[in-house]
Amino acid sequence: MTLRVSRLSRLWAMRKPRAAVGSGHRKQAASQEGREKRALSSSQAKPSGPDGCAGTILECPEVSAGLARQPEEVVLQASISPYHLFRATDEVTAFRGKLLSWYDREKRDLPWRRWAENEVDLDRRAYAVWVSEVMLQQTQVATVINYYTRWMQKWPTLQDLASASLEEVNQLWAGLGYYSRGRRLQEGARKVVEELGGHMPCTAETLQQLLPGVGRYTAGAIASIAFGQATGVVDGNVVRVLCRVRAIGADPSNTVISQQLWRLAQQLVDPARPGDFNQAAMELGATVCTPQSPHCSQCPVQSLCRAHQRVEWEQLSASRSLLGSPDVEECAPTTGQCQLCLPTTEPWDRTLGVANFPRKASRRPPREECSATCVLEQPRALGGARILLVQRPKSGLLAGLWEFPSVTLEPSEKHQYKALLQELQSWAGPLPAAHLRRLGEVVHIFSHIKLTYQVYGLTLEGQTPVTTTPPGARWLTREEFHTAAVSTAMKKVFRVYEGQQPGTCKGSKRSQVSTPSSRKKTSRGQQVLDSFFQPLVSTDAPIPNSVAK
Repeated sequence: MTLRVSRLSRLWAMRKPRAAVGSGHRKQAASQEGREKRALSSSQAKPSGPDGCAGTILECPEVSAGLARQPEEVVLQASISPYHLFRATDEVTAFRGKLLSWYDREKRDLPWRRWAENEVDLDRRAYAVWVSEVMLQQTQVATVINYYTRWMQKWPTLQDLASASLEEVNQLWAGLGYYSRGRRLQEGARKVVEELGGHMPCTAETLQQLLPGVGRYTAGAIASIAFGQATGVVDGNVVRVLCRVRAIGADPSNTVISQQLWRLAQQLVDPARPGDFNQAAMELGATVCTPQSPHCSQCPVQSLCRAHQRVEWEQLSASRSLLGSPDVEECAPTTGQCQLCLPTTEPWDRTLGVANFPRKASRRPPREECSATCVLEQPRALGGARILLVQRPKSGLLAGLWEFPSVTLEPSEKHQYKALLQELQSWAGPLPAAHLRRLGEVVHIFSHIKLTYQVYGLTLEGQTPVTTTPPGARWLTREEFHTAAVSTAMKKVFRVYEGQQPGTCKGSKRSQVSTPSSRKKTSRGQQVLDSFFQPLVSTDAPIPNSVAK
């Protein structure tokens, strides 16, 4: 038995009018939906759908595949046991009621929630939700709060953000990580203002198709919270909640499992309060159904949780005082092995409890890279001491941010010193290379890269101050550096430099830094550098011309 509903039936239900966000917004939402349909039609220039209207819901990719996908879906459903599904309407109703009642009592007071609840203009409400959802991607709530507050104070509307410069956006975003998020957010704001008449798309489908950087989750969050569309969302927290409630142990990153989780989310979302329901599911995963040590006794849907039932079953089975097996429901696939169950290669771990669900595949370790970077300072520059920063390329890692002059290290290269010196001189002209000192090492882990920075310092003492720089470089005071659009990694590098200067304090241990005197084991990249830089560290003798050129 499955709960599969035909595609056309689901699509017909989606064509029905949504529940209004508020009594005063029906006309505004309707006119906005009409505008976005016209925008989508003109931007994509797709042929008319089956009902003769371009840009309608019937043109979504699922329907365009037609009946060709149905046999595949039948096979998929046949390999999934009803044990993992919500099979009765009263079960779904109970889940919604318990979760929303708990949310009304326990929800956290967060600035983006206050902003969305108090904002009557739908475009501004959607913008406020959009900013929060983008910032919260891969970032903890506690970190986002201050960034969100500053952002909304500086750019309270789409028009404000659209008129800002990328430099300003990067500067405010500095330290939040995943810097492409801020850039895409501004690109999206400009598109809304310049191409969509300043009005946000109001359905998950058009949000995802019209706005750069907006994926399925973000589109669903904006559509449900800001516009009241009854669409489910699946993020990391919701994945964990759904997997435990329905005892889904398979890897949720698998395409088949992910599709099933989205089906469950869509089935469960409350059409009367879709935004609150989605936020409640995320809140439950963030505060109660946590990755480790979940607080099951505080869970509002514990009575409906199959993971909790499995834990109780395992405890009862382990009790020698029982005669026979406990009478509890188990997974019973109709054909073959159920695709949603725990992998047979990973047996039940009693120490994990409900955290057996889900089992994620081991992540590939980030690739390791090494870079040499130099803090170049003019202590007696006009207006006070200044340090040199250069801008990164407009695309790629940390696009558009500012950093200290750096070169990528390759162990096979034989001219590391020459490469770093040439990089410095390309920005600042002739330099006293003999004063270059190695100060320490900084390790910073990005999402897919473990980057080790070999930190060097060069102070221009007694020289004529450098007053001109080529495009893409600037001299900043220390105060300006701390407010500039620089990455967290560069702030770590600067702490190492400050810690090695007379009259300054040492860098924080939490910065994952080490100095030549404290390091116990040298990395391969550092060993390569040491072979080239050792003469500079131990003596003040000039470098031979054969090396310096």
